[in-house]
Amino acid sequence: MEPDDFTHRHVAPLGKRLFRLGLSASYGLDERAARQALDGPFQYVFWNPTARVLTGPLREACRRDRERYAIAAGPTLGFLAGSVRRSVERSLRLLGTDYLDVLQVYWVGRMSALTAGVLEEMVRLRESGKVRAVGVSIHDRPRAGRLAAASPLDLLMIRYNAAHPGAEHEIFPHLAARRPAIVAYTATSWRKLLRRPRGWDGPVMTAGDCYRFCLTNPHVDIVLTAPGSAERTRENLAALEKGPLNPDEERWMRDLGRAVHG
Repeated sequence: MEPDDFTHRHVAPLGKRLFRLGLSASYGLDERAARQALDGPFQYVFWNPTARVLTGPLREACRRDRERYAIAAGPTLGFLAGSVRRSVERSLRLLGTDYLDVLQVYWVGRMSALTAGVLEEMVRLRESGKVRAVGVSIHDRPRAGRLAAASPLDLLMIRYNAAHPGAEHEIFPHLAARRPAIVAYTATSWRKLLRRPRGWDGPVMTAGDCYRFCLTNPHVDIVLTAPGSAERTRENLAALEKGPLNPDEERWMRDLGRAVHG
């Protein structure tokens, strides 16, 4: 196995060494850019059936080399065990694959409920081999910390960026016991870190800076990007070549994050 470095990491719950920038289609990625991304270094893909521009390219990529990719998918609304199972079966049909790498229940407490029944169904699907890992997206950091410390979950997708670093105190200290995988999203704080806040006279961050901020933290396995074009994808990949932040860069980004947060 190749050793870990800044851009690649063996993510134990998924059993794969992965490129640490994950792909999402949330912000206008077109089908051509999606194909180019999947032909490039991207491996971790956050997908759901509504992401139509990504479905065809991802299906083709799976046909070429399924084991290369780690696909995270789940029900748009996950309040009942039956809807969770049906979403997995639908996803497998649409992508033409035998398994999902991650069954992810979205936005626990808002668009889903992690009830005992839902959690039991997730575990059954993992035991059946239809999914290899189970996880959630969650905004509630204290609850995420409790799930990190004690639950069957293999993965947590959480908000983490220079303007919202609270996971460093409320989630990351609880990872040691089980070490679930951590996927960070909203690295740009919905692009707020890319715009100059009132009263700030220093430089602002690029999207690439935002991804480097996330990946410099050793607790983050993957950070999602949702580039709107192939050009932005290239810019983000080029930024990662700079490696982890140096102390001056980190200090500047945290100061900017506090200004953005207000």
